[in-house]
Amino acid sequence: MSKDSSVKNFVLRIDASMWEAIEKWAADEFRSTNGQIQWIIADALRRSGRLKSGGKKTPAKAAEGCGGPTGGDGKDEDIF
Repeated sequence: MSKDSSVKNFVLRIDASMWEAIEKWAADEFRSTNGQIQWIIADALRRSGRLKSGGKKTPAKAAEGCGGPTGGDGKDEDIF
């Protein structure tokens, strides 16, 4: 079994109330909790201009048009 070198694993400590909020948000968006955390990070990086656009779909790009926090209309809204 070979591992994809572009995916990194790490431990993340999140307080219980934040974890519950992320779990609920993930369920609302039909994502796993892990997928939601990846989406949140990718969206923050994209909004700040720190995530370069490339051919590979990032979690933020994959979520576009699927009824995520933008409502699927492509317009960014404040989600926090």
